[in-house]
Amino acid sequence: MFLLEKDNLETDRKKKNIIELTRTSLREYREKEKLPIAVLLDNVRSMYNVGAVFRTADAFLLHGIMLSGITGCPPHPEISKTALGAEESVEWSYFSDSVKAVKEMKKKGWKICVLEQTHNSLPLQDFIPLKNEKYLLVAGNEVNGVNQEIVDKADIVIEIPQYGVKHSLNVSVSVGIALWQMVEKY
Repeated sequence: MFLLEKDNLETDRKKKNIIELTRTSLREYREKEKLPIAVLLDNVRSMYNVGAVFRTADAFLLHGIMLSGITGCPPHPEISKTALGAEESVEWSYFSDSVKAVKEMKKKGWKICVLEQTHNSLPLQDFIPLKNEKYLLVAGNEVNGVNQEIVDKADIVIEIPQYGVKHSLNVSVSVGIALWQMVEKY
């Protein structure tokens, strides 16, 4: 258990102000080396989910985001509302066809890591990314999940274990949980 001295307790728990939270400028962020992890959103319907994934990608210094199919693209007010400017810092691209996007990334040496519930999926906590590999994390549609063609082309399928009544998590929440695990183990 972590104990604080009584005299330091008040200052140690004081919330940081906006000046203390400022980490880097947009220009500095763009120049930083990014992690070899990218996200592909496969036909994600909610612009709020898209914006939340942009914000998460910014927080974890990801290589970028690929938007595909019906997934909305910036600029869009609903994306901006949850992205809070991350749509300006994170590199992104759009592909009309998710399967073609996956094939292209695979040709470029990216490991396709699908976030989906399948019969032989690997529990997220057991996935250990290799330091010399680049990973494309694919998350799917809020109702139908990841396109089966993409699941079939995946190098690995990871699943977040769940114990409640519902069978799934929100797309942006799932991506956030998976990315946290990947980045922590990287």
